This record gives sequence, C-alpha cells and structure tokens, in this order.
Amino acid sequence: MSSAPPSAPSGSPGSPAPRRRRHLSLTGVLRLRRPSEIWFKPALSSVAAVAPPNLLLLALGRLDLAMYTMAGSLCALYAHNRPYAARARTLAGVVLGMLGGVAVALVTASLTRNAVVLVTVGALLAAVQKALCDATRVGPPGNVVLTFISSAALFVPQTLAQIPAHLALAAAAGAWAWLVGMAPSLVRPHGPERRATAQALNAAAACAGDRGAGDGHAAARAAGYAAVQNAWQTLLAVPATGARAGTRHALERLVVRAEVALAAPADTDPEPLRAWARALRGSGRIPRTGDGPAVADELLGADAELAASPAPLRRRLGPTVPVAVRTALGCALAGYASLALGIGRPYWALVTAAALYQANLTLTWSRAVQRVVGNLAGVLLFAAIAPLAHLGPAPLVLLCLALNFGAEALITRNYWLGSVCVTPMALLITEFAGHQEPGSLITERVVDTVVGALVGFLAAVAVTDRGAGNRVERALLAADRAREHTARVLADPEPSPRALEPARRALAAALTDLRATVDAAAGEWWGRALPQERVVLAEQSGHRTLAAAVRRRAARPELDTSARAEDVRP
Repeated sequence: MSSAPPSAPSGSPGSPAPRRRRHLSLTGVLRLRRPSEIWFKPALSSVAAVAPPNLLLLALGRLDLAMYTMAGSLCALYAHNRPYAARARTLAGVVLGMLGGVAVALVTASLTRNAVVLVTVGALLAAVQKALCDATRVGPPGNVVLTFISSAALFVPQTLAQIPAHLALAAAAGAWAWLVGMAPSLVRPHGPERRATAQALNAAAACAGDRGAGDGHAAARAAGYAAVQNAWQTLLAVPATGARAGTRHALERLVVRAEVALAAPADTDPEPLRAWARALRGSGRIPRTGDGPAVADELLGADAELAASPAPLRRRLGPTVPVAVRTALGCALAGYASLALGIGRPYWALVTAAALYQANLTLTWSRAVQRVVGNLAGVLLFAAIAPLAHLGPAPLVLLCLALNFGAEALITRNYWLGSVCVTPMALLITEFAGHQEPGSLITERVVDTVVGALVGFLAAVAVTDRGAGNRVERALLAADRAREHTARVLADPEPSPRALEPARRALAAALTDLRATVDAAAGEWWGRALPQERVVLAEQSGHRTLAAAVRRRAARPELDTSARAEDVRP
C-alpha cells in the first residue's frame, strides 16, 4: 500500500513534500467501471421490497401513501456486503434512522409551512445523517437515500393527527425490507464472508502474478492489503462460536494464505489462490490449507480482536465534522437559492447538494460532475417515458419498479449512470399523489440540479478540512507504534500466538488506515503539504515488519501450503 517514493527528495526525510497545484480535472470522471460482483442483489432486493407495498396501495387506490412505504422499502438497499448477523443489526439501525428522520420531517411539516424553516431543518437533518453514516461506516448508498426521504417528507402537507399512521406505514415497509435483506441467509448463510475471502485471494493472486516487479505492483499490493483487511473485518463480524465457527475458522486460514502471498509475492504461485477463490464462489466445500494439533492457536488473534471494544461513537464522529458542516451549509444554501428562483420543490436542490459530499474535495468535484450529467440525461429519459406513465396508475408503478432495478444495477458502473434511472424514478414518484405537468417537472429538476451542484460545491470549497493534516500525523504515529510493538513481539524466538496474532492484525489495520487517511487528505485543496516522505518510510518499514510477521506465522509446521477440500459446508 505504500506510495512510490519521490524520485528526487527536496529535503531531509522528515521535510514536507512541495505543495501540489490543484485543478478541476474531468479525466476519468465519467469512465465506466466493471459492475460489482453482486450488482443484482441490491437491484433485486429493491424491487422485492418496493413492489408488494406499492402494488397493495395500487389495489386499494391509495398510491398517494406510497411515499411513506417507499421510505421503509428503500432500506433494503443497505448492508449487502455484510455477514448476516451484522446485516441484521445494520438494517435495523437504518430502519430506525429512517423512521427518526421521517418523524422529525413530518412533525416539522405539520407545525409550519414556512419554506425557509423547512429547508433549514432539511439541511440540518442531512448533516446529521451524513455524519452518522460516515462514522458508523454503514456503506452504500450512505446518507443520500435517508436525506431524500426526510427532505421529501418535509414538503408534504401534514397534520399531527396523520403522523402516527404515516410512520406506521413506513415502519411496516421497513420491517418488510429487513426481511428481504435477510432472506438470502436461508439459501447461502455464509455468502458474504465467502465472497470477501474470495476477493482477498484474487487480489493477492493479482499481486503475486507480476512477482512483485511490475509497473503496477504498488497499486496491486495496496488493493491486496485493502481486500485482506476487508476480509478480516467481515470475518470478525461472524460469531466465533456455535454452528458458524467452523466455517469462519476455515475462511480465516484462507485469508492468511492471501497475507502470505502479499508478504512474498515473488515466491508465490497465484494459481492455488485463484483456485481457492473459485471454490468459494459456489456453495460447495471450503478449501482448507492446513491441519495439525495447534491449528486453534491461529485464531487467537482474531478472537482477541473480536473481544476488543470498538471506538466510542463520539470519537468516530470527530473526523466527520468538516464534511457535516459542508453538508449543512451547502444543503441550506442550495435550498435557499432554489426558493429565491421560485422553484416549487427546493428539496431537490437540497438533496443534490447532499449527494455531492465525499471524503475530500477532489472526490466531491467528481461527484458533482457525475450528478449533473446523470440528472440531465435522466430528465431526457423521463420526457420519453412520461406518456407511458400517464396511461394509468399500474404503468406508473411498473415503470418505477423497472427504474428502481435499473438504478441499482447500473450505479456500480458509475454514479452518473445510476442517476440516469434515479432521476426519472424520483420524478415519477411525484405522480403518485396526482398528475403532474411534465414540462414544469423537467424544468424544475434541471434548475434544481444545476443550482444544487453549483452551490453545494462552492460550500465545500469554502469549508476547508484543516484537520486532515492532523489526522495524517495521528495515523503515522499509530502505524509507527503498531510496527514497533510487532517488532518487539517478533524479537522473541518463539512468540506466543496470543501476542503475535493481535500485533500482526493491528499493524495491518494501522497501515490500511494510514493509506486511507493520506488518500483522503491528499484530495483536499487548501491545507498544508503532507509529509509524503515520512508516509513512504512508515509504509515501507511497516510492510517489511508485517511481511516478517506473516512469514513467521506461515513457517509453523501445522500451516503447510497444500490445499484440500474439507467437509465444511456453507
């Protein structure tokens, strides 16, 4: 994961690198990627969660209530990469968060119709949702769906007496979405952790494929360590005891084999790694890489890490403050600008601004371009399908379901491509309450998109993340401490697995966090120059120590490198 060292250092090893000039680049912003391996899972889940409530409301002639059921149904988009025990908790948290945001929005809407107040409340809700989603690492689609739901609810006429029934509809749909998200566990209960392990093996095989000497080796190694760290985090979310413990332990050994390959890519044959990864894709037996009386010692590090308490939420919220302030300011200003232009739905501008904010300013700029391109293409698609939607409520519901599927199927290729389907779906949802004139909808959406993107990005430029450099310093210190601790453990001729495993795992996590922190800070435009040479040295020494720890682990007699299929069922 280390960066390539500068070819001509400008000073001593501790001196900062020269400040780089920033520019608004369009290179690669709209380039299509390969689709996610599980693109069909959120796509099918969204349809399965949205269809029954909407079709039921269609049969009852109450499509005007679909906004509330959609609020709960869209929770099915979350947590598809998490093991099912962790997924159950995450989905429950998302549903509760959605209900909390909708409750605040509905109460506000029932107490006032002042548009400025509504926009202000919507901006504050968006900031809270952004901070909580980032701090808890809830994953895609993050805060955007929650902000879309709560912002739309703010501008629906409401009375206090109606709120309990409307929240009940959202809660019922949210419970159904939870069941939809958990349903695959009945067929393939270990699918997420098998998939994460396979990704780690494939990433390690890609690193070993060039024998550690190719031009792209640094990037391949970074991707490999990131995939391995993700696999460990996934496995640590699986119970260490009970019926699933055997599968988890077998997968942990495979992740260790990926770590060994990353530690010594020149001495690793990538084909066994790829073969193990292929074996994990299905529902067959899990390949096993070792046997012996002491194999339980391998898992002591994972068990120790599982027992460790996570950082308190308050500490995790700290780094999210700059982005939360950007979100609050940008959403509020975007909504106010929309009101000043006389747009009837300022929450579209608010949501556009909320969707922009990423880990740093460079990524925020890229998302702004993607959002504008996708939304403008989406309104053209809406213009084409609006006549079909106006044929009746049934075609309207079916078109929304098709667009819902298309959005989730395409968004992993690039955000703008998914927005091509999201935009007409959002416009069609407004038709649930009654017929809307397409021309005015298109005009308002285009104006709100441009206003939201422009004002939102200017707010991001204005609110600088001055703490980025401090976070890099803290990440450097943490990586150095983890390396020194691991080196002390390795100094023992026969280190105990209870000491070596947690030290090795902590060092890998510290190096992964250092690279992510540096990448995020490098994308900020106004800030002090990063200590690039110190980062390179810390990563190089850290990876050498990590490689030594992995080799020491792999050298144990009971960890031979031959693979055989054990009777460990998914």
